Amino acid sequence: MSHPEQILQRIIELEVEHRDLDVVIETLIKDPCHDELQLRRLKKRKLQLKDHITLLRMQLTPDVPA
Repeated sequence: MSHPEQILQRIIELEVEHRDLDVVIETLIKDPCHDELQLRRLKKRKLQLKDHITLLRMQLTPDVPA
């Protein structure tokens, strides 16, 4: 597998985890007795995933001279 293919595979894995966190967060929010600390941690992890996905996508974009 070439480097861009590895990056794409990792992006897919992270996007799946990101969507899974969406479901978990929504489910937790619906529970009136949810753990606020857990909810904050899940949201923070979701943001970290989004940032990581963005960085990986930037690696796939070729540099264009100014």
